[in-house]
Amino acid sequence: MYKYGCLLLLSFSLSLFSQVPSAPDVLLVNKASLQALREEYRKNPKTLSPYLSAMLKEAKLALSVEPVSVVDKEHLPPSGDKHDYFSIAPYWWPDSTKKDGLPYIRRDGQINPERYLTGDREKVRMLNTSVFTLSLAYCITGDETFAAHAVRFLQTWFLNPTTRMNPNLNYAQAIRGMNEGRGTGIIDTHDFIRVIDGIRMLEGSRAWTRVDADRMKQWFAEYLKWLSESNGGKEEAAATNNHGSLYDVQCVCIALFIGKTEQAKQVLRNVGTKRISVQIEPDGSQPLELARTKAYNYSLLNLEGLINLATLGQRLGLDLWSYRTPNGGCIRKAIDFLIPYTLGKKKWAWDQIIPSEYERMIPILRMAAKAYNDPAYTAAANTLKEKLGTPTRPAYSLPLD
Repeated sequence: MYKYGCLLLLSFSLSLFSQVPSAPDVLLVNKASLQALREEYRKNPKTLSPYLSAMLKEAKLALSVEPVSVVDKEHLPPSGDKHDYFSIAPYWWPDSTKKDGLPYIRRDGQINPERYLTGDREKVRMLNTSVFTLSLAYCITGDETFAAHAVRFLQTWFLNPTTRMNPNLNYAQAIRGMNEGRGTGIIDTHDFIRVIDGIRMLEGSRAWTRVDADRMKQWFAEYLKWLSESNGGKEEAAATNNHGSLYDVQCVCIALFIGKTEQAKQVLRNVGTKRISVQIEPDGSQPLELARTKAYNYSLLNLEGLINLATLGQRLGLDLWSYRTPNGGCIRKAIDFLIPYTLGKKKWAWDQIIPSEYERMIPILRMAAKAYNDPAYTAAANTLKEKLGTPTRPAYSLPLD
């Protein structure tokens, strides 16, 4: 994993940048915010905001990272095919009462270090981070160096016959002694949604050819078919907690990327009854997430999924921001429920065995301010930002709200 903080030499010709006057049609990155960053860079690339400076430093650092491949692993999946994605379940550990440790037993929220050493999970994380950061840097600066390296990552992971991943997750989040893989493992590739926006931000680059674009759409078409028709995909679609929400986000983004708009709409039409009604109580709490050992972070994770679905719905004329269940549960109440705990006005009453990721509420609050036309959310975001100081998470993790 590369570290953050390397200096960036800004040496791009502004005349070339002017050839791309408007931001690309991204799905989850806020297009107006993206355009504002492009204008900021074009105006004066030597005097940049802290966010843009941090993002460009990350992109420069990503240039030194070699593309990752699913075939570069010592432990093969049960299929024996190194092109099949493979990972082990993060919260499952050897049973100390058994000589061979099998079957593994669950310790919710406690990550087994084998997770980082076995399989492809860390590589796919690097892929998603690098492609998004490099593509964003290209989109803002127009520097083809960033685009060319992002394309290398994409070609290596998805397109090159020697190094590509097969479009399935049959062996994701396997539990030793119990199964070869689970539908739950589909969450491993949730950030493919960042890859999709990254591809859209490569629009206009000389490095990203029409042939590459067509082949990428074909890969995702095959992957969406697997998500929709496989037993693992059906299991994850039926999940009632954050896994179900993030599965929906992934399916909608892929469907829109490959031109299956009606399929995307069908998923979004069911979000109110299938997700919000099941997940959010009248007081805004999310019981399925509060039952976890990292209850605050998981509440945020599911809320992020629902907000992404609301953002995608808005694109297709479906208003999930205002959807309210018969008993009053809604996205807005889920946001409101977390605010006093985030700002320290209430003490968190549920398990949270690792530090709470309060900084993730900042983009949520800013998006809520726009969605509900309520400046109180902006005020809360500003208060939180002042309280936290410099964000500790990389710029990649913060949506352009």
